[in-house]
Amino acid sequence: MKHRPRTTWAKRLTLTVAALLPLLGLTLVAAPAASATVYNSCTISGCSAASSANSTWQSMGYPSQRGWYDWPNGQCSYAGGTYYNDDNQLPSGDSFQEFDVYPRSCGAHRDAARIVVDMDNGEVWFSPDHYSDFYQL
Repeated sequence: MKHRPRTTWAKRLTLTVAALLPLLGLTLVAAPAASATVYNSCTISGCSAASSANSTWQSMGYPSQRGWYDWPNGQCSYAGGTYYNDDNQLPSGDSFQEFDVYPRSCGAHRDAARIVVDMDNGEVWFSPDHYSDFYQL
């Protein structure tokens, strides 16, 4: 007598949910793997603003606390705190902080432009598109 392999309850539940989703008009979507592009130089639009923002953040000692900081022109800019580099686009094992590039009114909606500072070696990257691309300054 042959025994069929037993299907675990988790596998049965997964198969049932996967079968029912289309009936409810839903689909199961998996997020794609990260694929940031890292460039060794910065020659695109926005690099000058990123470099200027980096100079200001550097003069403030690259604050590690998240929050709004007064900017020289009477506006504010946001220090985002730790950048985790979870997808290892930047040097693995280093510590990073992220900062907004373009100042605005305190508390205003943040845009996608960031600089990311390697706190171990001082290298700085500009990301105009919220970590899809990195340009070394």
